[in-house]
Amino acid sequence: MPPLRRTGSALSDVGRKRQSNEDAFFFDDRLGLYVVGDGMGGHAAGEIASQEAVETVYGMVKRGIGNLHELADPLVEDDVRASCRLMESSIQAATYMVFSMAEMDRGKSGMGTTLSAMLILGEYAVTAQVGDSRIYKINGDHVEQLTEDHTLIAWQLKQGLITPQEAKKSPHRNVITRAVGNRDYVQVDTGIVKLSAGDRFLLCSDGLHGYLRDADVAPTVALQGAAAVKRFIDIANERGGKDNITAILVELD
Repeated sequence: MPPLRRTGSALSDVGRKRQSNEDAFFFDDRLGLYVVGDGMGGHAAGEIASQEAVETVYGMVKRGIGNLHELADPLVEDDVRASCRLMESSIQAATYMVFSMAEMDRGKSGMGTTLSAMLILGEYAVTAQVGDSRIYKINGDHVEQLTEDHTLIAWQLKQGLITPQEAKKSPHRNVITRAVGNRDYVQVDTGIVKLSAGDRFLLCSDGLHGYLRDADVAPTVALQGAAAVKRFIDIANERGGKDNITAILVELD
């Protein structure tokens, strides 16, 4: 298969209710890395947490990617493990960095961030996830959520303790069970996904996906590039914009 050209487009918006934007994002088409972080913690600490975390992941991946082999069929187990390990250790490094900064400055105590990251390596993408930002894969009308939310609600749903209807009204909707930086270690979910021409990936903070209906995703992605990410931001703002909103769209051709 000839290499797929990847094109990223991104936008972040403060939304309609917040005073500052605590989301951060990074993408580098040449490196094949895409990252979204949604910070938490008062007095601009969330802003610092997300920005530092995103930059740390980038630095670690940039340093380590030279040791990886591109992933192609048939998959070599050692290569898959090495690529997942790089993504995981990059997020662990960000976790330690944010935690240490909070330890040194009491005003930043408890700050943290979500991280959803994706690295394209040959014919596959490796995903890494902490928190409740999300990565979706879209091809034509088919939309698949690749990441699992690390929230109390998602856990309760998985255990069958509440129904989807109850989840929508739950007062615990924003309780995150895993974050980068509030401790010096975090469990990172990693995954691997086969790529094909025409695939699109949406990485976004909960300020967007909290307002998204499944039926919105494919038609918005079809607008392509900057127009698509602008429309995603507009959808969230039109429906309330109560949080910061960030979207990265990755298009493969």
